Amino acid sequence: MSTATGPRRGAGTKGVPRAQREEQIVAAAMEEFGRHGHAGASMAEIARSVGVTKPMLYSYFGSKDGLATACVDRIGGSLVEAVTTAMALGPDDDRPAHAVLTAVFETLRARRRAWFVLYDRTLPPDSQPWHAARRHRGTIDRLAASGTAALLHGHGNDDALDADALKHVWTGAVSALVGWWVSHPDESAQDMSARCARLLSAVRNGS
Repeated sequence: MSTATGPRRGAGTKGVPRAQREEQIVAAAMEEFGRHGHAGASMAEIARSVGVTKPMLYSYFGSKDGLATACVDRIGGSLVEAVTTAMALGPDDDRPAHAVLTAVFETLRARRRAWFVLYDRTLPPDSQPWHAARRHRGTIDRLAASGTAALLHGHGNDDALDADALKHVWTGAVSALVGWWVSHPDESAQDMSARCARLLSAVRNGS
């Protein structure tokens, strides 16, 4: 029988399949990196929250950078897939912005601080996680650029600088909305989707 000071049930015990253990570690690391950034994240705290030893973290991921890269690839790949799927609704859908926002919130639903893992300014320049984050952010940026250009084109505007400016407005707004959501933990992904629908409607009707 475990005691109050012993390992939690299902964590830190022998016989846990490797894939399951990796999921536990990545989930804990995502929270730690999301809260404190790469620079402030503690491998000891990640190990403690999972109920394993620090050497086990290194045996699974090689280094702090290796674990950070796994987290960046996990959330970056998930967001790229979700946004791509939302944008594939096509021009017949008159709510592409809302579809993308909803996809972002649903992807982050159980791990909303993961957004800060992908957009972590403390990643060491030219490191493995820095390159991984740059790659995923670049893909998301290109998706945003194509979406905003298509929106303007639908209104007869093919000005490249207008499209670039709108892309920066859009990406900044998404980041701000996620940040607001993180600071309001009682707001669910569904709440945020509904709130964004109201905000977008107000912007459209006020234009």
